[in-house]
Amino acid sequence: MKYTTRIKPISYVKSNAAKIIRELAERREHLVITQNGEAKAVMQDVATYEEAQETMALLKILALGTRQIEEGKVVPAS
Repeated sequence: MKYTTRIKPISYVKSNAAKIIRELAERREHLVITQNGEAKAVMQDVATYEEAQETMALLKILALGTRQIEEGKVVPAS
């Protein structure tokens, strides 16, 4: 995934923080923050962050289950 949807320098973020936070919540998009022309951070609304964390947790559970199957640590239910 490319993080090029919205890119702003840190100076813009400093002077427009309230507006940015409101827009992030409304649009549910991320914002890439640059410093000296390089991407340094990503801002996103809380709901999107929480969804991403839940997705990561589920993926970790799936990976653990797959590993346990590969290692023969599971027993058929029947």
